[in-house]
Amino acid sequence: ALISAGPGWIIVGALKIFAGSFLAVLAINHGVSEKLAGDPTYMYLVAFGFITESPNVALALAGIFVIISQLKINVTNAYAGSIAWSNFFSRLTHSHPGRVVWLVFNVAIALLLMELGIYEALEHILGIYANVAVAWVGALVADLVINKPLGFSPKHIEFKRAHLYDINPVGVGAMIAASAMGIFSYIGLFGELAQALSPYIALATAFIVSPLIAIATKGRYYIARESFLQSTTKGVLNCTVCQNDFEVEDMASCPAYGGAICSLCCSLDGRCQDQCKTGARFNDQFTGFINKFLPHKLASRLDNRLLQFLFLMGLIASFIAAVFWLVYQQVPIGNDEVNTLIASSLKEVFLLLLIIVGVLVWLFVLATESRQFALEESQRQTEKLSNEINAHKKTDLALQQATKTADSANRAKSRYLTGISHELRSPLNTILGYTQLLEKDQSLLPEHHAKLNLVHRSGDHLADLIEGILDISRIEAGRIELRRDQVPLETLVEDLVEMFRMQAENKGLSFTYKTSAYIPDVVFGDEKRLRQILINLLSNAVKYTKSGGVSLSFSYQSQVAEFKITDTGIGIEAENLDLIFQPFERIRNPSSPQMPGTGLGLTITKFFVEIMGGEITLQSKINEGSTFKLSLMLPSVPNPIIKTEDVRQIQSYEGQQKTIMVVDDDASHRGLISEILSPLNFIVLEATDSYSCLEDIHKTHIDMFLLDISMPGMTGWELVKLLREKEISVPIIMVSADAFENPKHALEEKKDKNKLDECKERLHDDYLNKPISDKLLLDKIANALELKWIYEPTDVLPVLEQVNENSESFYKEVFEGIEQRDCRELISMAELGYIEGIEKVLIRMETPGNNQKFIDNIRHFVTRYQFSKIISLSKKALN
Repeated sequence: ALISAGPGWIIVGALKIFAGSFLAVLAINHGVSEKLAGDPTYMYLVAFGFITESPNVALALAGIFVIISQLKINVTNAYAGSIAWSNFFSRLTHSHPGRVVWLVFNVAIALLLMELGIYEALEHILGIYANVAVAWVGALVADLVINKPLGFSPKHIEFKRAHLYDINPVGVGAMIAASAMGIFSYIGLFGELAQALSPYIALATAFIVSPLIAIATKGRYYIARESFLQSTTKGVLNCTVCQNDFEVEDMASCPAYGGAICSLCCSLDGRCQDQCKTGARFNDQFTGFINKFLPHKLASRLDNRLLQFLFLMGLIASFIAAVFWLVYQQVPIGNDEVNTLIASSLKEVFLLLLIIVGVLVWLFVLATESRQFALEESQRQTEKLSNEINAHKKTDLALQQATKTADSANRAKSRYLTGISHELRSPLNTILGYTQLLEKDQSLLPEHHAKLNLVHRSGDHLADLIEGILDISRIEAGRIELRRDQVPLETLVEDLVEMFRMQAENKGLSFTYKTSAYIPDVVFGDEKRLRQILINLLSNAVKYTKSGGVSLSFSYQSQVAEFKITDTGIGIEAENLDLIFQPFERIRNPSSPQMPGTGLGLTITKFFVEIMGGEITLQSKINEGSTFKLSLMLPSVPNPIIKTEDVRQIQSYEGQQKTIMVVDDDASHRGLISEILSPLNFIVLEATDSYSCLEDIHKTHIDMFLLDISMPGMTGWELVKLLREKEISVPIIMVSADAFENPKHALEEKKDKNKLDECKERLHDDYLNKPISDKLLLDKIANALELKWIYEPTDVLPVLEQVNENSESFYKEVFEGIEQRDCRELISMAELGYIEGIEKVLIRMETPGNNQKFIDNIRHFVTRYQFSKIISLSKKALN
């Protein structure tokens, strides 16, 4: 099959030649001249004369047969030529208009030549072409049979354009030399014998010149670069341009596209300017050739555009000269004057065309250079963009890695805060618990009560600071929940005023509190968050003020509470006003010492204000002070269910005595709860761990369990499950110093699915956070056991509970015997927040004849730092 498809066609061709020769001889025998016997028309006319006796039919058949034959010959040759032309021009121009275009072009040329009847000229052209073709084939064969076996060229044959020099001196040089020798011989330059043997001279020249040039160039112009593609298991690669699969041998590595590219896409793409083979392009080779043979100064002055112009001009001029030569060959021989005139006319037309073509070629060179410059600029920008994209990819990878590191550090921080909160809450629970117990001790002196009250408030402040740090973790985890409670607004603000008034006075600062005429007793809001916001703002104002004072103004209008905290501190620069609300950002002022803190207070404050639907603004001047303005929507409660009066002391409860078991591994915590509950007629049993609890539950009847969560061995969650499995249905309250108030959040943080399932089942009845508030503890116990408290009787009732009664007999009873001088002194001392001064006035007033009930009420307000109520009561006594 291979032989029949290739060399086998020689047999078919020989038979066709014999058939054509037979027809030519037949035509000659029938009187056709030898000059016309080779014409297909005459041959077919004679042949069809044997088929039909009608001359017209024979002529028609001959014409049809000639047309079909010529179409077959020209279309077949045109199609074969279109393949070569399309491949050649696609590599030269980097465009591929399609083989149909070249097919039509070649057929049109054939028809044109037939119409012109330029047979003699075509014979000369075909003779020249035959020598060129022999030279080309000879150069190829010489390279294959001589250069490669002798090692003058690489062993393998490379055909990929991306790996080849544009011009290989071995092949091109041998072909040009052999073509020149063949053409010169063909035109009779070397005699008649050389003219007859011109193809053989061209072939021999190629065989001689090819190895000589290969030896001179040392075979370095065969391969421009090596292949970097790796073979795959399937043996195919995907083209990065057309996305088609090809064998590895048909692919090349393309640095412009960063992948493999097929031969066709490589030929068509001219934007890359052959980045893959630096120094192997025709321009680079030609420049290097010029530099070798011309002096350096002259070669450096040659412009690239001039070289392009000369090359294109020479090529086009040669083509036009060949066309004019063909025209001249059609001039009849014999009239010298006509020949001279035609030759002169053709020369003039040729020179005129050279001028026109020169202008057009120069414009083409300039346009090509401009396009090349734009292409190179686009390529540079593309390369910069590619480099920027790669840099962004690296930055993105670094950012992702940094994000992972930050997330890991954030999780570690959250775990650390969770752990440290437990360690902080445990001792704080003991401090605040015993402070609450001591405050109930009636044997202590009033000044001791005042100091205990201060310790209690400071402990609460410390607990709020711990919560502030933990709030960052809650905010990041999206676990912040706002409550809608009934908040005793005026009482809350006055408590904070008294607490920070003491801090300001200890630093030698003044503290001013101003309020509007109307303040609702109770509003809807989140008491904890509101307290935290005001504490952060007031704490910063006192902390960053060295001299002068701090003022708090409070007004309420249209359901909106407005707080304004002003200080005369160090102030903040304008460019840092937004920065201070960022987490962990602390403004450092060289003129003032660095204050301790976490840098989270204002961040948390701003976050809480915004989620509560409020607004916080800041105005500040360096070294003059700052003013924070806070606006919050706090709707007033028309019929509050809570009372703002002081809570009465619990003495006991109604009903049978209750037994409560406290399970905690910390003895101080167990002791604290025992000391809170035992005086109230509870039987308190203590268990050091879960196992001790399980051993003691059958010894006596237990009405309630208080279980600590974090215990060694068996946790509180595991213990509550076992208790329920033993069918113990009494109330169980879980107690923990965990960072999260909601047990569900705590378990989600620990990622313990079993415990989370237990929590969802609600095996416990309530949950209590440490540090424990005795009031909250008693409220939860009363709710779980359905208790009704018995309160201690008291004779001292705060006057503000009864000032709205407008009873003249009441005022007469309370204010009887009170001197106006003492009332004025009390007002002055209360306005200054001077507790010792108030105590001295009260001691002086405790003489026979003075109203002891008034003195007891004033002392009651002193222990609670309620200076505004002292002023209000004293003013009523003056009136």
